[in-house]
Amino acid sequence: MAHSDPHSDPHSDPHRSSIRSFRNNPADFLAESLGGFIASHPDAQWHDSGFIGRASELSTDSGIPAVAVISGGGTGHEPMHAGFLGAGMLAAVCPGLLFTSPNAVQITEATRWADRGAGVLHVVKNYTGDVMNFQVARQALDEVDTRVVLVDDDIATQDFADSDGPGRRGTAATILVEKVTGAAAHRGYNLSRVAELGQWVADNSRSMSVALAPGHLPTSGRDTFDLPVGKMELGVGIHGERGVERLNVEEADSIVARLLERIDAALGLDEGDEVVCLVNGLGGTTELELHLIYGSVLRVLAGRGLRVRRAMVGTYVTAVNMAGVSLTLTRATDEIVELLDAPTTAPAWPRVLGGPADAAAATPARIFHHDDLPDSGEENVWLTGFIARVQGSTDDLTELDRLAGDGDFGQNMDAALGEIDLPLRGTDADVLQALSLRLFTRAGGTSGAVLGTLFRELGTAMRATDDRVAGLAAGLDSAHRAITELGGAKQGDNTLIDALIPAAQAAAAATTKDFSGVLADCYTAAAEGAATTREMIARKGRASYLGAASRGVVDPGAILVAWIFGGRGDISDFTD
Repeated sequence: MAHSDPHSDPHSDPHRSSIRSFRNNPADFLAESLGGFIASHPDAQWHDSGFIGRASELSTDSGIPAVAVISGGGTGHEPMHAGFLGAGMLAAVCPGLLFTSPNAVQITEATRWADRGAGVLHVVKNYTGDVMNFQVARQALDEVDTRVVLVDDDIATQDFADSDGPGRRGTAATILVEKVTGAAAHRGYNLSRVAELGQWVADNSRSMSVALAPGHLPTSGRDTFDLPVGKMELGVGIHGERGVERLNVEEADSIVARLLERIDAALGLDEGDEVVCLVNGLGGTTELELHLIYGSVLRVLAGRGLRVRRAMVGTYVTAVNMAGVSLTLTRATDEIVELLDAPTTAPAWPRVLGGPADAAAATPARIFHHDDLPDSGEENVWLTGFIARVQGSTDDLTELDRLAGDGDFGQNMDAALGEIDLPLRGTDADVLQALSLRLFTRAGGTSGAVLGTLFRELGTAMRATDDRVAGLAAGLDSAHRAITELGGAKQGDNTLIDALIPAAQAAAAATTKDFSGVLADCYTAAAEGAATTREMIARKGRASYLGAASRGVVDPGAILVAWIFGGRGDISDFTD
């Protein structure tokens, strides 16, 4: 008898079922990750004493031996540090275990290897383990001229800096120090000058972070701390530490203002000062959010009379995958900006930094639509009813689409139709053409193209005749043919066509000129057609990518088509 492997079913092991990270044996996680990193890095070699060194020569831009800049720390902060290995930046990196400092032997061996006679600079984040192990390493290296830059930019731990505690933590400003010192070394500056520049950057940088959700450790499967939904953690650390204050989640502008008020005060900036601004994702924050944050930063800084000379927006110093962001401000001088702009082969450093910017540069980039609806004439009861039904159900349409699609249908309808003031006024043709343009320009995606086509064909047909019933029938017939030609959907493919064709058939079969009665017949036919999509497997549209998983959900586009003709505007009429 064949025996099943209990590990093949994650539900058979409660611990495995909690894992949300790609991994094999947790004990091998770091080694396997580093192996993949080195294979992908064009200038990295692994040394089995525990460090990553550059494969290329450690020389200045004129070809003579250069000061070697070394850094390191616990893993989990990627791309810091290893992503910043390269000419013009780091010569070697010492990786520790997850959120754990490297040991002194790793650092000693990396320092001895990197020294080409010009000396070695250690860039050290102010965490007890990092500070101690780098110090022990230097004590064992009498034959190597070494200096250290201590980075302590995190003002969340400012109180510890004013007592006998460990002081401010070293966080995102570390990479600015690494870049400035690496560029200075590549230019041939001596060890003392490289260290002086690096310490100036560290001393003139301040940072603070906020998180909306904790990080998730890939080795243990556990969150770094617990945070209730609706709360945010102010002052989190890059090792997954919870913050120094827990607050209700606020809008981005309010969060940015909180962080910058404290950073500005800690750095002692004056009106007219220029700064380097780093908006850094902590691993689980999207680029869309980070750029929104940067726009807010520019507005706040402009209000304080501060100007951004250079900017970096991206994910550079992480707490594995924490949904959070850190803000760093550094005083800008011509020399510091020049060194930040200097080229480097380090793959994680951006090829070009953001240039001088102010609040005007962050004006929301809105599209202006020339799609005004008619504002005169009699109330259009038919189409007013349709818009009211849609406006009352966009959230339900989105949820329905999420079950068997990409979850954007209701949002797209809200973007196109949600801001329309009711009642609508004007002829059927004028209103339909205006709605068509709004769907084409505001909805986007498949739904915008398909529904824009539907309303365009209806509007064209209604304009061609004074007979509303004949115009409706002609428009529906033209619309389903145009939509089929546009996307290839046919009846039975689980799309809005399954509601549109029955409605077109009902309109074509009408024997009365009573428009309201014909709309009722079309609604009945369209609603029955929409209901049939529940048991269909989608063959067109986003839901088609799900195959059999799309079965059991009524197509939201088909429901919307039915609502063109009537109904209560209630999703439950189709889903219960």
